[in-house]
Amino acid sequence: MPSVKIPRKSTDVDMTPFVDVAFLILTFFIMATKFKPPEPVEVTTPKSVSTKELEDRNAVLITIDKDSKVYFTANAQKDLNVLSELAGYVSSTRTLGLTDAEKQNYKKTPLVGVPFSQLKQFLDLPPEKQKEVKQDGIPMDTTGGELTYWIQAAQSAFKGSQLWYMIKGDNNSKYPAFKMVIEALKKNDVYKYNLITAPEDAPPGTELYKERRKIS
Repeated sequence: MPSVKIPRKSTDVDMTPFVDVAFLILTFFIMATKFKPPEPVEVTTPKSVSTKELEDRNAVLITIDKDSKVYFTANAQKDLNVLSELAGYVSSTRTLGLTDAEKQNYKKTPLVGVPFSQLKQFLDLPPEKQKEVKQDGIPMDTTGGELTYWIQAAQSAFKGSQLWYMIKGDNNSKYPAFKMVIEALKKNDVYKYNLITAPEDAPPGTELYKERRKIS
């Protein structure tokens, strides 16, 4: 009886398509990833175990650095023209005489930490030159100082939409600076705000600790 020979087939697998797909996926993530921009002011925030994360929304961010200098930032979720309107309110209420170009330039300004007397000169600079300027902070006092007018301008510019207020303070900043910031908020009837902190794990054994680890 003749034997039947089973044809042999190669067990090699062509990996070329898999390599192509891997490089396509890698390229996609490289192109789509949004890297965190450098901080305009270096701030080491205190730690907390808060469960809330920051969201992208219309917001006012007040920063206090390690030397207790105060800076103002406004974030527009959709329409950046609101920021130029904010600069316009500041210009009209404080009689600064900002030009349209300077108001538009404010949309590209990461944060402001100069007195009103220097704001026109500061906004006249392109954003890359603004980074080279040593800002001494917004002038503050026990009544809220110039920060009061920045918050007032933000409320006018964002009128009709919800505005969130956040305070980002350095762990080494002094309490009087924080108190003056709170006073500026109170002058504008703002009593709710978020404190930005660095994330820290919950203490072992607590309900939050169990929830994060899905321990029953």
